[in-house]
Amino acid sequence: MKASLFSVSAISAILTITTLLSLQLGFAQVASSTNYQLQSDSINFGGGFSSSTNYRQESTFGEIGTGQSSSTNYMLRAGYQQMQEVYLSITAPSDVTMSPNLAGITGGTANGSATVTVTTDSPAGYSLSIQSSTSPAMQSTLGTIPDYNHGLDADFTFSVVPGSVSFGFSPSSVDVVSAFRDNSSVCGVGSLDTPLACWAGLSTTPTIISQGARSNHPSGATTTMHFRVGVGSGSGVIAGQYTATTTLTALPL
Repeated sequence: MKASLFSVSAISAILTITTLLSLQLGFAQVASSTNYQLQSDSINFGGGFSSSTNYRQESTFGEIGTGQSSSTNYMLRAGYQQMQEVYLSITAPSDVTMSPNLAGITGGTANGSATVTVTTDSPAGYSLSIQSSTSPAMQSTLGTIPDYNHGLDADFTFSVVPGSVSFGFSPSSVDVVSAFRDNSSVCGVGSLDTPLACWAGLSTTPTIISQGARSNHPSGATTTMHFRVGVGSGSGVIAGQYTATTTLTALPL
């Protein structure tokens, strides 16, 4: 019956995608240990850190060869505490249309995916998070679809019981965070990134899904978000088009 069908479409990242650019001190470390990285050093005869009740100051005296210089391929800002800009970019994914349409009586699953690439020259890497604009994420004028496993740890296998319906996501990347890694059966344990495993629900609070620990410029790092709607038999969900809007945020570390 036509009335028993409902469609799920447009997991929109391209319309709401947010890329935050910020400044970070340091392109390349000059010294490091197991626990620390020293991004910049200074050869001088004076200066240092001083403070008062209202102010803090770092200064240096006696440096030579300071200032900005450039060529066709390079730009150099020499001198202690010269402003050092971090490059950060994120590709804009296309909207996602879940497929196939689902029957509210017999149930089933609909799937879709979106891919983004984050590129940065920050020596400490980047983080990528996802959040929904509403709670629950999947909405229509007819009703809502609950977020999968809301507020709980990721499930290795996506499942819905008869009479229920859920919307969830599973990220996949070489940089996917530990909460979405697995040991072939349990999420949050092990180092694997099993395809289409470790499902969670979206939240209006950002959820970090990928995090790189070093510069990946110029190739970047790709993250794929898999989305799924599961309808249990006899759920009685109202037929119509349901939409979720998400925001992806990349930050340099």
